[in-house]
Amino acid sequence: MTTLTMLALAVGVSADAFAVALGKGLQLRAHVVRGALILGLAFGFAQAVMPVIGWALGSAFADAIAAYDHWVAFGLLALVGGKMLWEALTPDDPEAPEPEDAFSAHEVVVLAVATSIDALAVGVSFAFIDVSLWIAVLAIGVVTFALSFVAVLVGHRIGTRFRRPAEILGGVVLIVIGVQILIEHLSA
Repeated sequence: MTTLTMLALAVGVSADAFAVALGKGLQLRAHVVRGALILGLAFGFAQAVMPVIGWALGSAFADAIAAYDHWVAFGLLALVGGKMLWEALTPDDPEAPEPEDAFSAHEVVVLAVATSIDALAVGVSFAFIDVSLWIAVLAIGVVTFALSFVAVLVGHRIGTRFRRPAEILGGVVLIVIGVQILIEHLSA
């Protein structure tokens, strides 16, 4: 996997965290930099750990599905990317409750895990492709931290104007990477 592809993957996987951090930034009234650090660190850590867990699960079953591993990688990335596109293009629920002013430690953990489930699926695909796991994990963690930190600050300033475009971009990037993996394996 090239460096550019690795960075694109990291951006794609972190799109959910970016969107949530943008929304949380909108909610913050004070201590915005502190909130940005907390969310950035929590989201970056969760996004870095989940691919390792996914890779371990995928590696355990790699021999059993070696003949069609490229289809598994493509399917997982297309599924995650498609889910992101669906969520971005589905209208918000007008009856959803208004957000609270602050967030608790419990909420941060729940949001970090919820936004990193996609990274778990991507980690499973790492077991079937030629990728340096630790470089990928580092890239995903650092990119997620940086994007989440900035998203809280931007969200505090301008609101959720870019949430949907970020989710759409993330979904498209993951699908394109999945197609690229499939093409590389089928043409080899």
